[in-house]
Amino acid sequence: MLCGSWRSRRRQPEEPLVPAQVATPVGLASPPASQEGNIKRPGLRALKKMGLSEDEDVRAMLRGSRFCKIRSPTWQKERLYRLQEDGLSVWFQRRIPRAPSQHIFFVQHIEAIREGHQSEGLRHFGGAFEPARCLTIAFKGRRKNLDLVAPTAEEAQRWVRGLAKLRARLDAMSQRERLDHWIHSYLHRADSNQDSKMSFKEIKNLLRMVNLDMNDMYAYGLFKECDRSKNERLEGPEIEEFLRRLLKRPELEEIFHRYSGEDRVLSASELLEFLEDQGEHKATLAHAQQLIHTYELNETAKQHELMTLDGFMMYLLSPEGAALDLAHTRVFQDMDQPLAHYFISSSHNTYLTDSQIGGPSSTEAYVRAFAQGCRCVELDCWEGPGGEPVIYHGHTLTSKILFRDVIQAVREHAFTVSPYPVILSLENHCGLEQQAAMARHLHTILGDMLVTQTLDSQNPEELPSPENFPCVYISPVDSDLLFQVVDKEDPVNTCSTCTSFRLKGRVLVKGKKLPDTRSENGCILSEREEEDEEEDEEEELGAVEQRRRAKQISPELSALAVYCCATRLRTLRPPPVPPQPCQVSSLSERKAKKLIREAGNSFVRHNARHLTRVYPLGLRMNSANYSPQEMWNSGCQLVALNFQTPGYEMDLNAGRFLVNGQCGYILKPVRLRSPNTTFDPECPGPPRTTLTIQVLTAQQLPKLNTEKPNSIVDPLVRIEIHGVPADCARKKTNYVLNNGFNPRWGQTLEFQLRVPELALVRFVVEDYDATSPNDFVGQFTLPLSSLKQGYRHIHLLSKDGASLSPATLFVHICIRSRATLGSAGASLCPTPALRSGGRDGGPAPPSSR
Repeated sequence: MLCGSWRSRRRQPEEPLVPAQVATPVGLASPPASQEGNIKRPGLRALKKMGLSEDEDVRAMLRGSRFCKIRSPTWQKERLYRLQEDGLSVWFQRRIPRAPSQHIFFVQHIEAIREGHQSEGLRHFGGAFEPARCLTIAFKGRRKNLDLVAPTAEEAQRWVRGLAKLRARLDAMSQRERLDHWIHSYLHRADSNQDSKMSFKEIKNLLRMVNLDMNDMYAYGLFKECDRSKNERLEGPEIEEFLRRLLKRPELEEIFHRYSGEDRVLSASELLEFLEDQGEHKATLAHAQQLIHTYELNETAKQHELMTLDGFMMYLLSPEGAALDLAHTRVFQDMDQPLAHYFISSSHNTYLTDSQIGGPSSTEAYVRAFAQGCRCVELDCWEGPGGEPVIYHGHTLTSKILFRDVIQAVREHAFTVSPYPVILSLENHCGLEQQAAMARHLHTILGDMLVTQTLDSQNPEELPSPENFPCVYISPVDSDLLFQVVDKEDPVNTCSTCTSFRLKGRVLVKGKKLPDTRSENGCILSEREEEDEEEDEEEELGAVEQRRRAKQISPELSALAVYCCATRLRTLRPPPVPPQPCQVSSLSERKAKKLIREAGNSFVRHNARHLTRVYPLGLRMNSANYSPQEMWNSGCQLVALNFQTPGYEMDLNAGRFLVNGQCGYILKPVRLRSPNTTFDPECPGPPRTTLTIQVLTAQQLPKLNTEKPNSIVDPLVRIEIHGVPADCARKKTNYVLNNGFNPRWGQTLEFQLRVPELALVRFVVEDYDATSPNDFVGQFTLPLSSLKQGYRHIHLLSKDGASLSPATLFVHICIRSRATLGSAGASLCPTPALRSGGRDGGPAPPSSR
């Protein structure tokens, strides 16, 4: 809800102005922003709404702190950091002043706050500082960590606690609260003289700031309607009235009035009717009543089990009203099937933070991959000095990191997001001595986390499931051998040796395995396996001195390849002796595509029983990615991508693993799990499903050029289907001129799908440009199987996957299978009859209904 009165007290002159997305730099010569007793200013309305305006830690952050920023042994500079009054952003000093937007970072873009020497930078370069004074701010996406040293331990703790409180409060905000917070932050920035009154010129500046070029006559008419005092200034309640009109959602009002009737409130039974039309056929009257008690803001209406328009909007903007099925955000799939039955989130060249030619290597890249739910990471292992193996992209200018440091990062961060098993894909270029060192580090650092033996003695070659393995133990009560299966969901009755019989929280090693027959010294030359195809590609690039020591395998490292034994895929023809399921093939994208074209069904059958890893061509110098969808269509489990390179390929990967609790494991469709399947992704059969999406409106799209107030987006929406080749399609709307605040389309896009269970739906918003490629604004990708029907909001994400809140799309979705096509199917998806807006960019007037 929008707030009541807007405080009239002036801002202290030494404070920077507080925008929602841009902050003005503070001069370093200026005194601290404010004294302890002089902190009540109009801009602090945002923090007061968050309940943090009187918090001691937040107040200290508002005053600012001087930290020592650590980058290297020689680059250690003092910099000022200060929380902005919006509570959303932190301003920081740069040696050379830049554009205002380059002097802030956003609290919602923080991935984690680490205390002490808990980052690669502080471990290497912060040894001279006591850990209690050190902290690391890790960001989502590609932004580098911020390693800081506070003047005192207490100062460091204030920032650690304060940022934690701000992040928790932002996470707890409803979409409506975020919108209120967002618009008022811009409002205070637009008030150029900080008199808490808005002239028409200031109102026009506000509209441009929020990405809206409204017709002058329409804007002035709206201004005059709100100017009850007739003094050409809006203040207090007049400003709130203007914001309420600006934020009106005519399309939601029309839907609400369609179900509420003349009394303009929804009863529980009317809300249930709406839910049933939404396709929520399991909804009950009790569920409708629960929604009213959860989202209705008016206490009187809530007591009478009625929902007002505000409550209806709160519901539709909530996760329950979003396009993503809320039930699918938890682990909901069967996790007791063999590993080969799952798509597994996988990274290629995980150690890199940039290109594979000269980019830096870092253990932080592994931390970020794990934070995104990645379950299979790659380690390119080479001979290092002092008997210590290193990881880097061989024969390039990429920097090197110690193998043992990476394993330490695996131990500390592999299971912070997902409890399911992690696979370490070793590309081994080391000699026998350093291979033994690798095995020693794996044992000593990972300990019981490392899988060193088969979990099931009865079927040692069968692949286990990602879930807990039921353990068997001998009862200490009876001297006789009494075997009992322990309930995997009952931690109380789990035996002391259970860790040996489960896969959750465990680490698997994918590597080469020694054959049963060995030479006298215990080591033999192994056959070149598919990983060496990567070396062949490097040779083509001019690396003529390839190490061949990886042909020798040490027994210590070989013994760790328990369930993921690297094997070259020579043929898809059934051999005389069936291969063991624990054999894993690694294929370049080129070879995988060839197998899909030439032996589609045979490749699918192979992947129903065996793990297959696919990696990008070595020719992708800039660490570009390939589309993972083609590999998923054939059942490939470990489709490895460069996580450090944003783009639609990583959007698809994030969308594929968005569901099932983002645990990094997605159960493959039935047709990809059966060993006798007849499915061929190149010949999927006739269409079985019709997807119809009406793109209605968008709300509060981000401004692309924050330094130019008059730069306003001309948005269009493109919807893409990624699935089997016959299903792939993209369709788009027209563009709306000069309106990124509340554009309206009302256009319907329809898609025919043959294999809906493999399809991903990607919603993309772009800024139209007639003379150059359109600029990316935001996107959201999810599986069709997790897409809910009816009127839904799409919550947009940035290129790096960060939230663009409060930016949303509002759409109507209808999914009809062949069995429901016709009148029965149509009755489940009523066609919305909402009016579309024109290209003048102005918001449509309120509905006359």
